[in-house]
Amino acid sequence: MEKRLIICAILAMLTSACANKPLELNGIDGSEIPPAFANFPDIPFPQSAYLDLNETNALGSGENWIGSVAYSAPYNASRVFDFYVSEMPKLRWLEVAVVRTRISQMTYFRDNRALQILIESDGDNKSRVTITAIPNQMAITK
Repeated sequence: MEKRLIICAILAMLTSACANKPLELNGIDGSEIPPAFANFPDIPFPQSAYLDLNETNALGSGENWIGSVAYSAPYNASRVFDFYVSEMPKLRWLEVAVVRTRISQMTYFRDNRALQILIESDGDNKSRVTITAIPNQMAITK
């Protein structure tokens, strides 16, 4: 009797662990579909960020996209701000201006593009971020 109870408990735990795993979505050829943020390889995104497709309007892909990308993150606005101060230079973005306020604004240049990042609080330990990329004819470099 005790042995059956232990087996049932183990099976219940294994079943619940499998139930929480999201289903994989593969292409028709069986290849893995890249996450939405993979279209923007020149921009760092915090872990567990969630792309808001209703507010995202981007043209192109790779390192030549323009438009706006909006996402939410499970971190407060201050941590996201610090994330971009730390990570943008690693991807060769040159900081032009930063303003840390209720809605923080950050401006960066790289090659022939300018980037503006807006970060605002979206409740406790949540933030909303909008990144806008535009062509930059001035091509300011270091």
